Amino acid sequence: MKLSTKGRHAITAMMELALHQKKGPVTLADISSQQSISISYLEQLFAKLRQSGLVTGMRGPGGGYCLARPASEISIAQVLSAVDDLTKLQEIPLAERELPGSLLMWRQLSNQVFDYLDGISLAETVETQKGKTTPALFHTDLQKSAA
Repeated sequence: MKLSTKGRHAITAMMELALHQKKGPVTLADISSQQSISISYLEQLFAKLRQSGLVTGMRGPGGGYCLARPASEISIAQVLSAVDDLTKLQEIPLAERELPGSLLMWRQLSNQVFDYLDGISLAETVETQKGKTTPALFHTDLQKSAA
């Protein structure tokens, strides 16, 4: 699976909000200058993030965007689903399981990728950025058992 530019920028922007959540709202101009993402592109992303209930906007002086709920309650899959067409596919009814094996395999793989990303919170990615933990995206069973 390859993350789209839209998805990568949305995750990066949400990490900025999570990093600064105790300091109050973050402006798109601040995110733009920190991450080198155009403001107009961020406006498009944040419209989708707001529609999905992941961020709230505040107008006026001192305004900007905040996370709509704690970073620990927002998964990477939720962020990607807000800006891209990432969803968990429905279980295939028994009668349809006669589909070609490759189609079933891709469907199952897609669901496993979704479940994996749904298990990684925005808070975990922020802790990784702060250098406090091993990146959640790179955890393997061997690393978990060694810990």
